[in-house]
Amino acid sequence: MLPVPLNISLMLVGYLLTMGYLAIGLCLSRRNPSASWRPSRRFAPASVRRGWPGLIRQVVGTAVGGYVLLMAVVIGYYDGVAGEGAGFTASAFEGAAALVAITLPVFFTASWAALAVRRRWGRRSRR
Repeated sequence: MLPVPLNISLMLVGYLLTMGYLAIGLCLSRRNPSASWRPSRRFAPASVRRGWPGLIRQVVGTAVGGYVLLMAVVIGYYDGVAGEGAGFTASAFEGAAALVAITLPVFFTASWAALAVRRRWGRRSRR
């Protein structure tokens, strides 16, 4: 196992790199404010882009992508850097899966509500 100061410094460097990349992205997005943001529809077939199938696809895709990213970080850090055993990794997989199962309905409901509000405001501005 690595010494505590080395573990903390590795986490700090990772955090600072992540925040730096996010700051660069924010600066770049503010340079061109005239380009309006539109959700990407090029990867979905025409029948899946709208309605319930599109919303379900978006929510499940986000949850699966977040879970895979979290597991990559867990494996990379705890197995590669901190030297934890297989028991810890198995527990992390189960705990993260339980977290996704608990939060997925909440995230789905919040996404549905956000889309409903956007549609309602869109209709009001056209009148």
